Formats: sequence, C-alpha cells, structure tokens
Amino acid sequence: MEELRTKIKNLYSKISKALEVLDLDNKKNKLEKLRQEMTAPDFWNDQNKAKNISSQVSSLEDQINSWEILSKETKELSDMGDDKQAEVLLGDLETKYKNLFIQFTALSEQLYLQGKYDHLPAIVTINAGAGGVDAQDWAQMIERMYLRLAEQNNWTVAYLSRSLGAEAGIKSATFKISGAYAYGYLKNEAGVHRLVRLSPYDSDHARHTSFAMLEVLPEIDKLDIDIKDDDLKIDTFRSSGHGGQSVNTTDSAVRITHLPTGIVAACQNERSQVQNKRQALSYLYGKLQKYYESEKEDEKKLLKGEYTEAAWGNQIRSYVVHPYKLVKDHRTNWQSKDPDKVLDGDLMPFIRANLEKNVVS
Repeated sequence: MEELRTKIKNLYSKISKALEVLDLDNKKNKLEKLRQEMTAPDFWNDQNKAKNISSQVSSLEDQINSWEILSKETKELSDMGDDKQAEVLLGDLETKYKNLFIQFTALSEQLYLQGKYDHLPAIVTINAGAGGVDAQDWAQMIERMYLRLAEQNNWTVAYLSRSLGAEAGIKSATFKISGAYAYGYLKNEAGVHRLVRLSPYDSDHARHTSFAMLEVLPEIDKLDIDIKDDDLKIDTFRSSGHGGQSVNTTDSAVRITHLPTGIVAACQNERSQVQNKRQALSYLYGKLQKYYESEKEDEKKLLKGEYTEAAWGNQIRSYVVHPYKLVKDHRTNWQSKDPDKVLDGDLMPFIRANLEKNVVS
C-alpha cells in the first residue's frame, strides 16, 4: 500500500511541475481574449482567420480542461482515507492510478509544444533535389508520406501550389497542414531527406541515392515586424495546377516578392486571386518571420531560395530500402527497420524523439 501511495504522490508532483511549465493561467487569459474576438459582429467575414481562431479556442479548452481534471483527480487520490479503508480498495486504487498515469503520459507531450508558433498550421514545401526523375519520384513519395501522417492525425491539408515532373513525381509542392499543434509537431521535419534504393527508372536497375528538401514554416497572419506596401511586389499569372473550374483559365495565381530580402511566396490553387493572395501573404509572413529570427546565414539563404545541393548540408534522415531496410534519423539516432511503414505515414516516433531531444528543461 505504501508503494502505491508513493507512486501517486510522485505522479501528482509531476503534474504540478507540468502545470508550472504550461502556465494555465496565461492560457486562460489567451482563451478569454480569443473568445472575445469571436463575439465581434464581423468575426466570420474572414473565414480563414475565423477558422484558425476557432481551432485555437477548441485546442485551448481541451488542454485546460484535461489538465485541470487530471490534477483534481490525482489530488483526490493522493488524499485517500485511512490505511484500513485504502487496503480494502487497493485494487480499485491501483486501477485508478494506472488510468491517471496513462492520461498524464498522453498529455505530457504538450510540454514539448510550448513554442511561440507551435499551435499554428504548418506550411510544408517539398523540393526535389538533383537526380532527375528519381529525385522527383522521391519528392512525391515524401509528399504522400506527410499526407498520410496528416490523415492519421485528423489534420486537414490545403494545397498552395504543385509542380509535376516531366516523366514522374513532382518538382515541388507546397501545402498547408492544419490541426492541433501541426507546426509544433512538424517543425523539426525541415531539412534534407535521403533515399537509397534500386532505381525503377534505371534500365540497369542500379542503386541510386536521391534527395528531397523539406521546408516547414508556421502560417502567420500578422508579423511582429512592420512591412511596407512598397516592399512587396505582387505578380499574377495563370495557374498550372489543379483547383477546379476557371482556375487554369484566368490569372488567378499570385506571386509575392519581398524586395528587401528577395524572399518569394506564391499560391495558385485557390479559385480566386483574392484567396491566392491571402494564402501567399501568410506563406510569405512565415518565411519573413523565420528569416528575421534566424541567426545563421545558411538558414537565411534557404528561406531566400539561394540553396544549392551542396549548401543543403547533411541529411536529417536516411531511408534505405536496398541493400538493407532501415530508416534512421541522424539527429536522434531513432531507427525503424520497416521503411514501408514509415513511408506510409508512421512518423510520430521520429517526431516525438526530436521533440524530447529539443525540449528546454
């Protein structure tokens, strides 16, 4: 019985420390401000902004309620009655403790998602590396992997642009993933992804190494820095992607260039020029925010599109399907011997390993 008491007290102590890190009072204040925004008469005039705020409110409500209920129930369990009464209920108490511990384990992942932008949607861009059709095919495999990951986590996906390869695969694709802490989970996936396999496009069926570059940015509606209208060059052009009736027959696609930095963002998959402009601006804001916060010149060059294959640096993860089967993250050494499962979207073990590695103690 004494051992169970100790376990319960330790659990309550961990929950109390977690609540300090999460700062629920601050989250409650933020929730109240968002709720006030939702009462504005013109709240739904901007559908995208309204949906984003509604999603934040729902996420904050779930987080606050879950932690408060967990804390309350664990405190009640730690304040159990006299030893005789506890001995009689020992089996029930152990079951209750196990359930609370499982809840804590699931919720504790939120401790790793306290970054400034972690709660925002993620804008993911995939670019095929050097290597022709093999690299473009690999880029499409990477694209499918993240779409499957989104599906498994009930995240929604909306394309900004997509460029097909001449023979197979894609040259590039940019899409927004929306859902609870989408950017927080995906931010560490940015970097070079390397594939080693027998090429299906080589007549000799030789082993090839292909690379794809992943960029992950938060979708930001408002910058912390001032951007002058004169600093933005806005071009319209005819969309080459899918998107529905009239998308490919009018100059609805939008490309926005921030002249001082040369950073470019584009969107072509919405039905109207206004919608494309709004999405392109969110994409641009994310790039600019990361650019001005970055202290490393190579990161700034990546955001400006000035990278070359050599400048990409070492790959963050390797996917080997021949001569053996292994997926290895070179930052955490987390591995899987089932590349097919990983390429089908089973990325959360790799993502969690990175979150745990990068969390600030």
